[in-house]
Amino acid sequence: MKLVIVESPAKAKTINKYLGEDYIVKASMGHVRDLPPKKLGVDVDKGFEPEYVNTTGRAKIITELKAAAKKCDEVILAPDPDREGEAIAWHLFELLKGIVPPEKFSRVTYNEITKPAIKEAFSHPTELDMNRVNSQQARRILDRLVGFKVSPLLWKQVKGGVSAGRVQSVALRLVCERENEIKSFNPEEYWVLGANVRKLIDPQDQFSVKLAQINGDKAEIKGSEQAAKIRAELDASDLHVARVIEKEVQRRARAPFITSSLQQAASSVCGFSPARAMSIAQALYENGLITYMRTDSFNIAKSAQEACYAFVTAEYGAEYLPEKPNFYKSRGNAQEAHEAIRPTEVSQTPQSLSGLKPEELKLYKLIWERFVSSQMVPARIARRTAEIETSGENTYLFRATSSEIAFPGYMRASGIEMAADKKNTDDEEEETDETKLPPLTEGEKLDCVEWLGEQKFTKPPARYSEPSLIKALEENGVGRPSTYAQTLATLDKREYVTKEKRSLTPTEAGMRVNEFLVGALNPLFNVKFTAEMEEKLDKIEDGSVEWADMMQTFYTQFLEWLEGAKDMADPESTQEILAALEQVKEWAEPVKRGRRTYADDETVKSVREKFAEDGQITQRQQQMLFNLACKYMEQINAEQISGLKLEKPEAPRTETHRKLELLEHIAFAEARKIGKRTYDDKKFCESLRQQVQNGRRLSERQTAALDSVLTKYADQIQDFDTIKESLNMAAKPDTAEAGQTGELLDLLKNVQTWNPPVLRGKREFNDQSFYDSLAGQFATKGALSDKQVAALKKIVARYAAQIPDYAAIREQYGLPEPKVKK
Repeated sequence: MKLVIVESPAKAKTINKYLGEDYIVKASMGHVRDLPPKKLGVDVDKGFEPEYVNTTGRAKIITELKAAAKKCDEVILAPDPDREGEAIAWHLFELLKGIVPPEKFSRVTYNEITKPAIKEAFSHPTELDMNRVNSQQARRILDRLVGFKVSPLLWKQVKGGVSAGRVQSVALRLVCERENEIKSFNPEEYWVLGANVRKLIDPQDQFSVKLAQINGDKAEIKGSEQAAKIRAELDASDLHVARVIEKEVQRRARAPFITSSLQQAASSVCGFSPARAMSIAQALYENGLITYMRTDSFNIAKSAQEACYAFVTAEYGAEYLPEKPNFYKSRGNAQEAHEAIRPTEVSQTPQSLSGLKPEELKLYKLIWERFVSSQMVPARIARRTAEIETSGENTYLFRATSSEIAFPGYMRASGIEMAADKKNTDDEEEETDETKLPPLTEGEKLDCVEWLGEQKFTKPPARYSEPSLIKALEENGVGRPSTYAQTLATLDKREYVTKEKRSLTPTEAGMRVNEFLVGALNPLFNVKFTAEMEEKLDKIEDGSVEWADMMQTFYTQFLEWLEGAKDMADPESTQEILAALEQVKEWAEPVKRGRRTYADDETVKSVREKFAEDGQITQRQQQMLFNLACKYMEQINAEQISGLKLEKPEAPRTETHRKLELLEHIAFAEARKIGKRTYDDKKFCESLRQQVQNGRRLSERQTAALDSVLTKYADQIQDFDTIKESLNMAAKPDTAEAGQTGELLDLLKNVQTWNPPVLRGKREFNDQSFYDSLAGQFATKGALSDKQVAALKKIVARYAAQIPDYAAIREQYGLPEPKVKK
């Protein structure tokens, strides 16, 4: 007995009917394992090893699958023929390989659920494609890292921010950028002039002409005065037919549907959302009516092409077939092993089907017509254009065009030639102004029934609809066929966009989320970067890139971007502080520090410009703005003072001025570098002096540091021991405690060989640099914090082998057991 596992019960039922009694066909209902829902589930230090758990709500199904596996000698994995399907198959293998030997597993794929296709697929089983599995794993882990690491930043910075997603946030960015374009658009006036004219002899039916050229140049009428002047000239002019241009143009059929174009057409023609269109297509696929619906390839199987040729010949005639099969070029990253979406049997016309739901029939008709027409010859359109000119000082040329179908070609299948207009088609091409033209001869005079003039204004770009957003994502290489519907559904679920008459408008929450993400993590949610990541996932699938290497490269860059984002300030608060500072009219005089001059008004202007450009500033910049708002709060209204909780800055302490005076004539030691940091006493004191001169009180930490510098240079200050009590300085560290700290530092002078630095995540841990830093701080302050002393003792224990008589001194200093390498 053989166990076959597919995703859905409907699929299982159909396939079981084709395979017979020697097979048990079960449905997994999608993924049986996934990353844990409430934690990261990825070990970034072990090659991004994922932690998979059984999918929530699948316990009963997993039990049934294991029970079925125990009754069978072989397992055939038959989920969908794409990355997601391959991953489902692999997870099923991992779940059941303890029950059935690994060598007894096989993989089958098929693009349609028909008896011939299923029989063919099961007669040629293959193995799991681990490159495809790894590509899906990489995508899943990428999405998990971005979601879990970025969303907490969003919660902290943006009220109402629910989540960030690698592809979802780029889609939101496109919608928000289009909205900003619309808001900043300035309409420009223009005029369209024309006329209703007729022949002087029968037939005298009126037809419309439109002004196209003035003296050989394109007619561009920018205002009412220009329009009135032209109108006055036209009133005094006669009209005649300058020429009649006849030509035949060809109109080629569109390519058969792929996932993105089906979603676009289903929305335009049937009014289905992308998610609903895919759900209906899934039902048609599982009932054996269409091929697999998640594809980006225009490829058509030769057998299907031959069947379509036979159908077209019988139904419409041989003249409707091209000499060579029509070829439609797929995108570079398309999977040519897949087919375009087509009916499994072209002879099953929409009219011949019964038992389908109305929405299923609608979508099937769309797919059937698109496929059949794509294999037929172009339509031939007879186009006649009349150019009508005026006589007079200026030559005004008017045009009118009419078209007739000379040969319908592919339109016989699509039915377009029967339509009164384009509303019932998925054709999104611009409609041309066409009219019905009577017979006309060159030089023939015409009568103007009335001159026409209409004032218009240029329009901003249209908001995205669901179809046009999918088209934009596809054109930019963002996302893949299996992700479009889910991406749009997530934007709607998170309430980042609303649909108004099919147009997508970003909500206030959506705009805030986008503003933060673009300002703080612009490179990550950049359209080009996201498209490049999709290309790398494709390369993992074709085996040219190792997935863990790609992940490591991404993660290193990702951590750097995250560090920068964490320093970003809340945009709303920034906006409120800048609004308060707009009221300040009188600014303090600029202050010169060394070679630089600092002016409060210029500082605010610079930060305001950066915020306007990027939508973000750092927390440090925001704190600076807040301090300035406090400084100038006398010029800010009471409501904003209360809302921002502004407080008049405390004046510097009296003793601080005296301390800085004592340090004015000190000969400071040379700056010293410890680890990656440089300690410069002179620069440090100068920065504190400027802060005090600006009327800002030093923090407790700054005051303690200033006291340490005074203690360090006490030998250069006359009568320091006498005057220090009046300076309210911090108590001197306990001599015994300080002495012990110094002795611990001296013990480490015995170390000749330091352990190499260790990289954990983005941080480097270097024992020698840490020791140098502690020694430098102790030399300056005469003491270390309790936490620093505890860390110092751990380091001493780590190098016990290089410290003489460690066992004897361990108890004396309360040191840990020596570290022994395993």
